[in-house]
Amino acid sequence: GTWRWGVDDSLEDIHYRNLGGTARTLDGADGRCALEPGVMDGRGISALEDRSAAINASGWVEPREAGSRDVYVFAHGTDFRGAIADFYRLTGPQPVVPRFALGNWWSRYHAYSDAEYRELVDRFEEERVPLSVAVLDMDWHLVDLPEEYGSGWTGFTWNRELFPDPRDFAAFLHDRGLALTLNLHPAEGVRSFEESYTRMARRLGVDPASGDPLPFDPADPEGMAAYLEEVIAPLERDGVDFWWIDWQQGSHTRVPGLDPLWILNHLHVLASADDHGGRGLTLSRYAGPGSHRYPVGFSGDTVVSWASLAFQPEFTATASNIGYGWWSHDIGGHMSGVRDGELQTRWVQLGVFSPVLRLHSTNNPFGSKEPWQFGMRECAVQETYLRLRHRLVPYLHTEQLWGHDSLQPLVQPMYWEDPTSRGAWEVPNEFMFGRQLLVAPVTTPASGVTGLGQVPVWLPAGTWTDLMSGLTYEGGRRVLMHRPLETLPVLARPGTVLPLAGLDGDDPEIAGVGLPAGLEVLVVAGADGEYTLLEDDGVEGGRSASTRIVWEDASGTLTVHPVTGDATLVPPRRTVSVRVLGGDGSAAQSAGSRVDPATGAVLRVADTFAVESGAQVPTGVLGGATADRADLVRRMRELLEAATTGLDLKAALMGDLASGSRARALSGLDSHGTPEDLRSALVELLAAREW
Repeated sequence: GTWRWGVDDSLEDIHYRNLGGTARTLDGADGRCALEPGVMDGRGISALEDRSAAINASGWVEPREAGSRDVYVFAHGTDFRGAIADFYRLTGPQPVVPRFALGNWWSRYHAYSDAEYRELVDRFEEERVPLSVAVLDMDWHLVDLPEEYGSGWTGFTWNRELFPDPRDFAAFLHDRGLALTLNLHPAEGVRSFEESYTRMARRLGVDPASGDPLPFDPADPEGMAAYLEEVIAPLERDGVDFWWIDWQQGSHTRVPGLDPLWILNHLHVLASADDHGGRGLTLSRYAGPGSHRYPVGFSGDTVVSWASLAFQPEFTATASNIGYGWWSHDIGGHMSGVRDGELQTRWVQLGVFSPVLRLHSTNNPFGSKEPWQFGMRECAVQETYLRLRHRLVPYLHTEQLWGHDSLQPLVQPMYWEDPTSRGAWEVPNEFMFGRQLLVAPVTTPASGVTGLGQVPVWLPAGTWTDLMSGLTYEGGRRVLMHRPLETLPVLARPGTVLPLAGLDGDDPEIAGVGLPAGLEVLVVAGADGEYTLLEDDGVEGGRSASTRIVWEDASGTLTVHPVTGDATLVPPRRTVSVRVLGGDGSAAQSAGSRVDPATGAVLRVADTFAVESGAQVPTGVLGGATADRADLVRRMRELLEAATTGLDLKAALMGDLASGSRARALSGLDSHGTPEDLRSALVELLAAREW
């Protein structure tokens, strides 16, 4: 590739243009939106110009020197991971977010009362749906103001009619294991009705008796320090854990190049880190390159539509091209659109495999996103996946600790994983989720013929097993995958070792996000593998422990090695269950294991063991399994039974499929005039693995 300053010779072809970064907001988006540039380019060379304000010797901002330019050129070819690592070396790595941020967030634009929110938390607990973050939108503060005060968007004083005792409300949430965040629109400053007005006025040298409004000036270091110490800190002492800074203040200040959103993010995260062991947190908008230092991102108010859902996986993965790895979307969409249980369920599934899962909706009585507001099937699937999200926390926390040190984001486009294969560039909605998982969310409605959602998937070379279905595929090719509402393609290579919280999805321990006493280790047979589980006390530079978990394929044995580091940090005794996919389970029963008939997985529950001693778990599974033709025929029959096609066609197809001849089965799909959606789903099964 070539690069010349000031020349844009990009083409539409992804191989001959900048690969994109992210955008400030998805407000009002109903599908795709334009993306700002990233540091990746299909031609191998890109440039990034920094036009933001400069930092002076005192640590504050000032205008850049007239005529100066800061330009960074990234010449990494297709070494995209090397490019982002260098970007992080220049700008600082992604911070580690608190462990609670990795669980389920509940948010809704609604004037909750204390009693109503407590009832909501109780209902989630009754339904066994875990939560880790409680979000209150702007109605937590006074919004209905006398005309002389102006708009009610800005506010820093609790509405005591809704929340008579904010400190007690925050304590209730903390007792239930939830962190609390409140919405902020600070642009109109501190007005005389605010509880913090007198303190703030005296701090700024204004007579409180004057009642003069105190403007919000993000370019004033003394004013911003007073804002954090006199307005924000007292609310935090009452139990607010972090802040949702909702964009309202535009993009300009009296200091050229200083974005008010950036300085708000910067100061809030620094203050949060000071208060929480070095790991700061805020929920806010993207403010340009370098914003990855201020997690997590609030992507804004999307339209509730399939088009919005279809763009979000690409939007999230592409953001990694500018190092922005902690996007949080309004799961389910925010406003307008239509209420669709299938759409909401697919969106929740995407949320589970997103950096942050935050359910949210606009101020509409018909827009709330509680799972039980939908049909029985949709509710059951959503609740299952929300439990799965909390089960993934040990993996997510390990991956973010590893990524922080190794300078890598959690979500990565497929062309990072497989840059030499053109197919990897043609699946923008597919991504790697940490080092172990390949995820392809379903973002289109189900077929009216098969009842299955479809998604094109590129599989890099090698063998890949779908953790949800148990199907195994040969890689180096594109596969159109078909899934019922209950599943989506989540694939892993042989030798994958994936730790999940709790012994199963019904384990009450997954209600929280702490260090679990029970673990299920999911293994993909076919190769040796290992994974090191990383755990810590939540403090930057604090206590930590690691547990090496090793799979030996030849013997079908999982070994949990003794914990290293600070063993007092983790539960002294743990119980480990093992789930093995993609192996030969014929000897499983004799080893004390059982086989899941739906996926072919072998399940083995081990005795409790001391973490300082470790454990060996024989599963009875042997590697190198081939596909079970009887199992594939069973899957084909189930597919035909559910299809809305003629009975004679089903019988003819079943005869061909059960014949044992792949040639007959494939030719029969064409000769019988099979509807395309059904034909495609059957071809996927026929091509899943040699049989």
